Amino acid sequence: MSTNLSGQFADRHLGLSDEAQQEILQSLNHYDLDDFIASVVPQEILDTEDPLKSLPKPCNEIEALDELSDIANKNEIKRSLIGLGYYGTSTPALIQRHVFENPAWYTSYTPYQAEISQGRLEALFNFQTLITELTGLPIANASLLDEGTAAAEAMSLSYAVKKHSEARKFLVDKEVFPQTLQVLQTRAEPLEIIVELVDLQNLELDQTVFGLFIQLPGKNGQIWDPSSVIYQVHNVNALVTVAIDPMAQVLIAPMSDFNVDIAIGSAQRFGVPMGFGGPHAAFFATKEIYKRQVPGRIVGQSLDREGNPALRLALQTREQHIRREKATSNICTSQALLAIISSFYAIYHGPIGLHSVSKKILLLLKELETYLTDFGFIIESFDRFDTIEVYCENAAKIHAKFQERGFNLRVLPFGSCIEDAKGFAITFDELTTQKELYQLCKIFADIQNRIFNPIDKMDLNINNLLSSIPLRKKPWLQQSVFNIYHSETELIRYIQKLASRDFSLVHGMIPLGSCTMKLNATAELLPVSWHKFSLIHPFVPAEQSEGFKLLSEQLEDWLSVLTGFEGVSLQPNAGSQGEFAGLLVIRNWHKSRGEDHRNICLIPKSAHGTNPASAVMAGFKVISVECDQYGNIDFKDLVSKLEKYSSRLGTLMITYPSTHGVFEPNIKEICGQVHLHGGQVYLDGANLNAQVGLCRPGKFGADVCHLNLHKTFCIPHGGGGPGIGPIAVAKHLVEFLPKKANLLDHNDYSVGSIASAPLGSASILPISWMYIRMMGANGLRKASSLAILSANYIACRLEPYFKVLFKAPNGKVAHECILDLREIKSKTGIEVNDVAKRLMDYGFHAPTISWPVAGTLMIEPTESESFEEINRFCNAMISIRSEIKEIEMGEIDLKDNPLSLAPHTMEIVTAETWDRSYSRQKAAFPLKNQLKNKFWPSVSRIDNVFGDRNLVCSCSTVEELSEN
Repeated sequence: MSTNLSGQFADRHLGLSDEAQQEILQSLNHYDLDDFIASVVPQEILDTEDPLKSLPKPCNEIEALDELSDIANKNEIKRSLIGLGYYGTSTPALIQRHVFENPAWYTSYTPYQAEISQGRLEALFNFQTLITELTGLPIANASLLDEGTAAAEAMSLSYAVKKHSEARKFLVDKEVFPQTLQVLQTRAEPLEIIVELVDLQNLELDQTVFGLFIQLPGKNGQIWDPSSVIYQVHNVNALVTVAIDPMAQVLIAPMSDFNVDIAIGSAQRFGVPMGFGGPHAAFFATKEIYKRQVPGRIVGQSLDREGNPALRLALQTREQHIRREKATSNICTSQALLAIISSFYAIYHGPIGLHSVSKKILLLLKELETYLTDFGFIIESFDRFDTIEVYCENAAKIHAKFQERGFNLRVLPFGSCIEDAKGFAITFDELTTQKELYQLCKIFADIQNRIFNPIDKMDLNINNLLSSIPLRKKPWLQQSVFNIYHSETELIRYIQKLASRDFSLVHGMIPLGSCTMKLNATAELLPVSWHKFSLIHPFVPAEQSEGFKLLSEQLEDWLSVLTGFEGVSLQPNAGSQGEFAGLLVIRNWHKSRGEDHRNICLIPKSAHGTNPASAVMAGFKVISVECDQYGNIDFKDLVSKLEKYSSRLGTLMITYPSTHGVFEPNIKEICGQVHLHGGQVYLDGANLNAQVGLCRPGKFGADVCHLNLHKTFCIPHGGGGPGIGPIAVAKHLVEFLPKKANLLDHNDYSVGSIASAPLGSASILPISWMYIRMMGANGLRKASSLAILSANYIACRLEPYFKVLFKAPNGKVAHECILDLREIKSKTGIEVNDVAKRLMDYGFHAPTISWPVAGTLMIEPTESESFEEINRFCNAMISIRSEIKEIEMGEIDLKDNPLSLAPHTMEIVTAETWDRSYSRQKAAFPLKNQLKNKFWPSVSRIDNVFGDRNLVCSCSTVEELSEN
């Protein structure tokens, strides 16, 4: 294994120096890295030759950025007025610089450790408040992946609530966005739900209907009052979901006024660039009665130990792993960073500014409608918000002329080529100006051989333009957070104040097992802000997105090489979506062979909580498989269940290395046994960071694998999203992959659309492209090796103090290790959560707690952490063990000790009175080097139970939290 990486990017990505590597290797009784890796990775799967020779050679940042710039320049930027859920918007520069491009925001983890996550929790709380204020519905979540998947979640909730054996029909507005319809159809099929397009003016309702979906405004731009339709649907005890455009909702009455059950939509036009389709935050709001069925995450307000208000993730977060296959949904379906950007966009503009933007769109569109009528176009008469559809004879000529002048209009019918166009549609957005309107009109005038004469002053009144629907009357967004930060100085200070309350990779190591919090290099993220990637509409003509085509093809090829699979789909925009997509591929493969009955999914008890939830969503019945003392699959139990369910076996879902942190030595045999019984092997790629360059799932027997680009391939977690979860599949499954090039691709075997956009979260693909391009084969191989080396060093160093729960027979772990604290709890009463909170006082984010085994800590250091930081973490854990020893020996009281009362805030430590049995110094500065570099938790321990019993997910006094 070559380690000569001098002068390349890998030198900056990898945290361990050559000297540190040798010191660790000697402590583990190995003479070199190759020898060590050979002792960890089973020989039968370890690549001894170079399977990655087709990858490009490594390069430095400048070379990679130059190469990627050439790719980006193949994209052609035109002004897209296509609409359909994707709009031009202006990201305020201070939000781009201080949030989107700020590592304090984008390198943080999902806020499971709430005491050191108050900043992003408050920003997400602001987002939820924005959505409840917009829609008038009392419960909103902290975002979903995109509008299509939010619609699918609404369908699932409606289906679960109806609970009527005959109710399997979901009615969908014929004006639905086409990509939303396709996602709905994909999600409905495995659950045997019937999706039926309907004309809302001629509804036929009975007890077979469990829900109705309305697009408002529809793809034709029409705004109308849905009250009577909603009344009809409620009469058959079905639920109504409305996909509401947030800019239109600024003007019209809140959805709650119409008695809507669920309101969903995309917050993209609140300051997030189109980015060829994503990532963007979707929103989901509903009535109080459905709060426990709400998908995704909800930020709720609770109290800390001192009685101060504090925020944390509520309800679904803790229920996910408890409920497994009965979970409401996958909680890993969030776009936290994008929701945060949208919340700051709303703060930046405030209610007056948002009203101004929305009003401008409406008025300019009406002005365009007037001119088009004067030019002789026939326009259907109804109220519209941002879109005009026009059917005409010379449509092909119109589209060609507009593209020549730098504009993309939507081709009607949607998806047709220009030559076959029957009409055009124009959608206005925040970027539309009077000047642009006149440009458009001059082009139309030329085409129609008319003279364009602007009207000096057009008498336009919102009440007259939207007379068919009630408008917003009551004041909204009155919380001071949306009204006091309108100067740049104050908003920057607010943003930085929230950032200072969050622990991220900026502050130190985040040693989370199974989550791989590695370096997200600035050079990797820089291209995401390039206009050639960020400003493209996902439905532009193919010739305008050649750069994205080349980028995605290269990335797919590289991922195929790295995994040993034949084909890759980049569409799934989260790991959970990758799981769902991979399982659908397997399901469709069985179906193509006439084996629809193969619906059993075997899942080890150690599996991710998302695995069983995804399996149920894909139409499988989950059967658990036991694990042995080493954390491996209990082979005897597996064989028994394979034989029992042989005729119905669909798949085995397995995480490799296992969630228990070990390489199962008989993985090939396991795959062989599954295939023997007619099943397929789905490999959860959450732990691929231990395999890249060392072994390839496609070569040791797996059929499908999802990859977390937001873990292994350096896309940052963003405080809980964005992510990308592409799937790689064996040759016989390639034709079953999600639709790829555009929404009109037809493939009898494809699983359909998993996400709204054909390339999912396309705008962040450059991050992983940059990582692979700069690292090269040797760098990637060494990254995996050092991740495993660091984990084994931690396990070895901490084993005298904590029991390492699972190891291979030779004593090795994979890239993560699990510390067992259950015996400590039985002796002292100190729980794993106490250790997690105490680590905050030491300046660390806790490892993964109580998963996959209750009462344990799962630690993953990653290859990016230095020897100094790893030792600092080990020193903290050893010091905490000594504190536990004091309790064990009776030297300090169980209820009055640094662990039980952790974490310690500055307010507590600096209070005039101190009534604890240990010193203030021990509370706040347990390690000497903290005196000069201290991260303070902003609240003390939070009462989760109180918060769940008294759920508050938005607040009229949210600004009070920022004063604590």
